[in-house]
Amino acid sequence: MSDSTISKDAVVIERIFDAPVALIWQMWTQPEHFKKWYGPKGFTVPAAEMDVRVGGKHLFCMESPDGSMKMWSTGEYTEVVPNERLVYTDSPADENGNVVSPSDMGMPDGYPATTEVTILLEDLGGRTKMVMTHAGVPAGAGDGWEQAFAKMADHIEAVLNDK
Repeated sequence: MSDSTISKDAVVIERIFDAPVALIWQMWTQPEHFKKWYGPKGFTVPAAEMDVRVGGKHLFCMESPDGSMKMWSTGEYTEVVPNERLVYTDSPADENGNVVSPSDMGMPDGYPATTEVTILLEDLGGRTKMVMTHAGVPAGAGDGWEQAFAKMADHIEAVLNDK
């Protein structure tokens, strides 16, 4: 990615989950899991399409708690190393996956059209260290991710308890 596409700002969050690395990988790569946790508290994900391979695309829809707002995003997977590393671009989009201007989506001036999400996973012997870096967003934008990862932890617990 060029500096003109992705700004120097980034959110970096590290979490340790009491779950095997393969399950955390599934949280990021299987729509049925992704839809259960992605987005801030109260938000839902009515649509998540994922073609998880280098050059594959994704299309996500996040819906506000009251249903009044749907935010679509699309991007491309640029690195896929199962159970270790996942990198994808992310851009505001319409429901057909066409990239739209961030300002058309109500984003502040200067918000980049494309950002990049990197997920690093490390096996800690049955537990997993996850480091997520979202490059191109202001450092203060991490609250939504923190809320999403709390939802992820709850979903992981539910999945593990179902086994």
